[in-house]
Amino acid sequence: MAFVNVINCCLDSITEISEELKDAIVYVDSGCAESFKFLGAFPVLLEMGALAVCSLESMSTLDSAIDWNQKSDLQTKVVFFTCRLLTDSHRYILRRLSTHKRVFQCTIYTSISEVGQSAYPDSPLGPDAYHEYQSLLVQDYEELMKKKDSKSNTIHTHNKGNLIPEDEEGWLQLAPRAEDDTPKSPSFSIGHAGQKLIAYVHHFPLILCPFSPKFFVLPSEGSISEAYLSAAQENAISSGLPPLSTGTFHDGEDVPPGVTLTAQFLYHLTTKMELKLEIFSLGDLSRTIGKLITDMSSLYDVGRRKRSAGLLLIDRTVDLLTPCCHGDSLVDRIFSSVPRRTRTVAKVSQTQPNLQRAPLDVQIPLADVLREVPPKTNAQLFEAFLQGWNSYDSATQINTLVSLGDDFSESELLSGSLVSTESFNGTPYLESTLDRRTKDGTILIKKLLQEALRKEKISMNPKTDLQLMVRALAKTQSCFMRNKGIIQLAAATSYAMSEKYRAKWDSFVSAEKILNISAGDTSQDLSRQMCDIINKSCFGESESSSQGLFSVEDAMLLTVTGYILAGENFPTSGSAGPFSWQEEHFLKEAIVDAILENPKLAKYKFLHGLSHDLEANLKKKKDGEVTEEPSKAIESDDDQWGNWGEEEDADKDTSNVYSDMQLKLELRDRVDNLFKFLHKLTNLKGNKGIREMASSLENSIGDDDPYSRKGLLYKLLTRILNKYDVPGLEYHSSTVGRLFKSGFGRFGLGQAKPSLSDQNVLLVFVVGGMNGIEVLEAQEALSESGRADIEVILGGTTFLTPTDMLDLLLGDSSYI
Repeated sequence: MAFVNVINCCLDSITEISEELKDAIVYVDSGCAESFKFLGAFPVLLEMGALAVCSLESMSTLDSAIDWNQKSDLQTKVVFFTCRLLTDSHRYILRRLSTHKRVFQCTIYTSISEVGQSAYPDSPLGPDAYHEYQSLLVQDYEELMKKKDSKSNTIHTHNKGNLIPEDEEGWLQLAPRAEDDTPKSPSFSIGHAGQKLIAYVHHFPLILCPFSPKFFVLPSEGSISEAYLSAAQENAISSGLPPLSTGTFHDGEDVPPGVTLTAQFLYHLTTKMELKLEIFSLGDLSRTIGKLITDMSSLYDVGRRKRSAGLLLIDRTVDLLTPCCHGDSLVDRIFSSVPRRTRTVAKVSQTQPNLQRAPLDVQIPLADVLREVPPKTNAQLFEAFLQGWNSYDSATQINTLVSLGDDFSESELLSGSLVSTESFNGTPYLESTLDRRTKDGTILIKKLLQEALRKEKISMNPKTDLQLMVRALAKTQSCFMRNKGIIQLAAATSYAMSEKYRAKWDSFVSAEKILNISAGDTSQDLSRQMCDIINKSCFGESESSSQGLFSVEDAMLLTVTGYILAGENFPTSGSAGPFSWQEEHFLKEAIVDAILENPKLAKYKFLHGLSHDLEANLKKKKDGEVTEEPSKAIESDDDQWGNWGEEEDADKDTSNVYSDMQLKLELRDRVDNLFKFLHKLTNLKGNKGIREMASSLENSIGDDDPYSRKGLLYKLLTRILNKYDVPGLEYHSSTVGRLFKSGFGRFGLGQAKPSLSDQNVLLVFVVGGMNGIEVLEAQEALSESGRADIEVILGGTTFLTPTDMLDLLLGDSSYI
């Protein structure tokens, strides 16, 4: 039986275009770079004959130096990889083309299908989007080269590549073409001053970030993950999450762009994998995506010789509790603590708003792990770069490498990343940590380090600290390169398990357990615990974070968690919350006081516009505390009648008190809106089908059963793999299935409804994103079922951490 391997599918798709990559300069946008890092695809690109691989958005002066390796009579071939809309990448493509001389061929590979390009709101491209864009690109390139030639004839400039301003480049050139001008050939060329450009555009769907052969997410800076999943409406809670399920689904023009792009991606992904889908959905938005994928299918697609597979689409809003909590997952700890790469592009579209998702590309601080002695000079790095790394002089190598120049930061020059294809004796590092909990994963990494040290003939005490093992394994350049995969993962683990981050995570785990236990008792106990956390967070800001004390942002996350727990344990009807008026009043007052003491909370959407007032109020309060005691002493010595004439000062004091009261009243109004939003989160299972499904999952296990504390995905897969029905799970009939049902069914040839448990391949995609603990629990559900004949592949819109969830619910993308 052939196994489905997402990583191999992606790498195979690259090798299929080896002829285009040979002798080409390759540009990748930030989303593709993120994908290729996980895949380990950069060496593959060079093996295919690429001259160099460069960033599409971040231009470097070294880009123009690539032509130095070419002979003067050779023309340049350029290949672009992008996971954005062509209209969004256009200005960068033009800029990179103008950087090189003698460009004769330009090939663009985009992960957005032709239908997706044309159907996107306000897109200037029509149904024949690829051909139209080819013509427009050639036209704009010709105009750009004419401007460049005319300018070079009059003025000699050193900035020939910067003819178009960054903010305006490429936006005004693209416009819908008349029907007569629509090109009919697959390529277009222009001749100008001896140059000839041939442009091609191809669909390249397999641009994704695979953590393992069985788990992937979409690139954080791609058009699919950045597109809105829901519009502002009554049941929507965030543009980056599906709306709350009510039993209805989008149709026609109401479909958000992220829904259409997600459906297009899944359809082409499974087509590339040669899978014949039986589609099931759970949640309103997933139901819409399932319908779109089913409509894209044809008799030809269904009749082809493909492997049968089940596609299960799940709305993230069906279970918001799991990604908000801190589970026992080493990968979740790493992504919550290790620094991330900063976003390359702040805004890519002038017509459509986009989400700002956190980059998946972690910047593993190798400098902190490898440094033994603080560096003394910044010039040593550049000397080491020019002279090469002397593998025989191991005493000063690490210190030399981490001595960084004035113009670069350590995170830019010496940082690692997680690569899913790195392995030791056939054991993939990233995949092995996904399948284990924190303690087991850390032990496994230490064992792999010991095996690598033994292989390199480096003797160390088995009880040696993880960080010291990494330093010993990275003493020489050759040893570092041979073992870079385990070194990077071990460095990330050492960073995530350091006292600072370990204590904070463990504190979250303890607090969430307390809230969970309190939610099993009474609402009064739960509200009391939540108030206590909020009040203590105000005093924890000045303390060391290594002590595990919560910040005010942490308290806000635990408040959201507490309300979701309250909704599950104290169901309410109508708009009333799960707590009594008095319990909620105490919570509101605690949050108001916390905001007054911490103006930085104004970054959340429900407090926008109050940042300056909150900071001024806190400054006035601190200044008043300094002068409070002397003023009291003077007042006590004076006669009360002696101040009767100071009416002007009294009026001034009254106005100050009034302004403070106004701020507090405004805050109370804002906090009231916050709690109305939290009431939405308590009614997550408002849809009858979702409510029945949740109650059936809970009733199928005892209260003392250990997996009652698992996430919904674990419970759902356990029920499916054990061949039980799941209420609320909708099946989307295929084209042939509908034909049998409507036509041949009257002759007794009807087709029985298939079951997910009957499929050998099960692809589960969570619309809105998923986290590491869900991947681990899904693997546990498969192992416990004993179904060795089933492959489970997991996917999601993005990789979620608790901080990401808080930003989605209360940040700029929230519909609070």
